[in-house]
Amino acid sequence: MSNELKLVSSIPVSVNHYIKPRTFITWKGNTPIANVTMYETVEAKAYKKQFKRYVEEQVKLQGYSSIPNKTQHFYIDCVFYFERTDQDPNNYFKLPLDAITETQLLWLDDNTTCERVKAIYYDSENPRIEITIKPVDYIGIFPTISHLNEFREKCVTCTRSKRNCSILNKAIEGRIQEEISEGVCGKYKEVK
Repeated sequence: MSNELKLVSSIPVSVNHYIKPRTFITWKGNTPIANVTMYETVEAKAYKKQFKRYVEEQVKLQGYSSIPNKTQHFYIDCVFYFERTDQDPNNYFKLPLDAITETQLLWLDDNTTCERVKAIYYDSENPRIEITIKPVDYIGIFPTISHLNEFREKCVTCTRSKRNCSILNKAIEGRIQEEISEGVCGKYKEVK
């Protein structure tokens, strides 16, 4: 099993052309009311359908293993090969990440992704994005799994651990709390 997934995407429509507004009029008595709704463009829908299928295939082919959860974050390292020099990489993350999210194979929500542009090149013959996805080393506020385990070991000897300690749970979610300073819980009270 692998904890790194490599993907190659065509350049999707930019975030500027992903969702468009549609205006329609409704009437309240004799008064017209303008309403606006947002819709996904035809190009965006086509890209997502194709890319989702590709991601599902690659997860199997590469033996990628992940149990999606709310706290695991991922690095999304991208090398862009644009067709033109006036393209902005920040406009091209949303659509691929939304497509991957819809597969529910890597993460539950793309709010756990850390996008990084590794390089930008220009290739008018073969524009693309080379994407490498891997879990981050940190877990919540802990720099590594061993730091988390060390903190947890001390937690089980605390009176708060018997009632599902909210301080530990929040720390695993990545929440900064004044109760924890330099890796030490200020509310720790040893079980007697």
